[in-house]
Amino acid sequence: MTIRVGVAGATGYAGVELIRLLTLHPEVEVVLAGTESYQGQRLAEVYPHLAGRADLVGQEATPEALAACDVVFTSLPHGLTMGLAQAVLAAGRRLIDLGADFRLRDVAVYEQWYRKAHTAPDLMAEAVYGLPELYRGQIRGARLVGNPGCYPTACALAAAPLLKAGVVESSGIIFDAKSGVSGAGRGVSLGVHFSEVNENFKAYNIAGTHRHTPEIEQTLTDLAGEPVVVSFTPHLVPMTRGIMATGYFTLKADRTTEQLVDLFREFYAGEPFVRVRPAGELPTTKQVWGSNYCDIGLRVDPRTGRVLVISVIDNLVKGAAGQAVQNMNLLFGLPETAGLQHTGPVYP
Repeated sequence: MTIRVGVAGATGYAGVELIRLLTLHPEVEVVLAGTESYQGQRLAEVYPHLAGRADLVGQEATPEALAACDVVFTSLPHGLTMGLAQAVLAAGRRLIDLGADFRLRDVAVYEQWYRKAHTAPDLMAEAVYGLPELYRGQIRGARLVGNPGCYPTACALAAAPLLKAGVVESSGIIFDAKSGVSGAGRGVSLGVHFSEVNENFKAYNIAGTHRHTPEIEQTLTDLAGEPVVVSFTPHLVPMTRGIMATGYFTLKADRTTEQLVDLFREFYAGEPFVRVRPAGELPTTKQVWGSNYCDIGLRVDPRTGRVLVISVIDNLVKGAAGQAVQNMNLLFGLPETAGLQHTGPVYP
């Protein structure tokens, strides 16, 4: 099997990470590298780490060109994929959107948080949320996958075993999360200049204003079986890539750290990309750098009756491109790990 793949938005950070991973995939041929900024240029000139690996020239990602592919990845600003999706799906192709257009099930919620009318509400209702560890069965039969955001991936995987087992309260959940600067994308803005970020550490979009908040709550509501509202505070840290999410959960009854580690290991048994640390060990972002892994560690605080869960991912891999490839593998009946066993070289 050779899967003909097109990528729209191939020269952004998540897009070029897709190119890197797809060129390593044994069943894939990348036939379209769509870009607005670098049409006619070789990708290896824009990103020299691809030299000798990706003999691709940037092209316009027209609906017609995308519809000629077996599967299309869109790594575009929110609001743009919904305009391409109809043509791709009408041609009998599959689409995996790394943006926000198809992550939320409720059109009104999307329009409230993204302040933009959704022009493909029928497709929004059809789309499957692409977090394989929780929605694998639905992903396998999908035409359209909304690839999760980076923060929601880390938070959902930290919470899933606890909420599914009902051992924590579904109210009062707090996520304190930190991201590397690549999460802001490749566009130029003052807030991500080196002199602004270096030796600096800041919170942003606090008090329930970050657009990933309803996405986190949607997944946690599925897990808990009742509405869940969270407090989510993101931070920007002076590193290139990586996310660390710390979740605070109130236990319903006394539990030990060892008992909850066993719960997590049982929940994620057989999952190729989730690694649960032994009791007493906590993960770091560098340990998942360039990989599709989510590493999880936890500890019970008996004084407060809470359990703290630390979840780390690479925001450009498990938080974006790697998870998208994982979803593609599910769509085409391939081993879930195909093309994802490698780490580096990466950019940035």
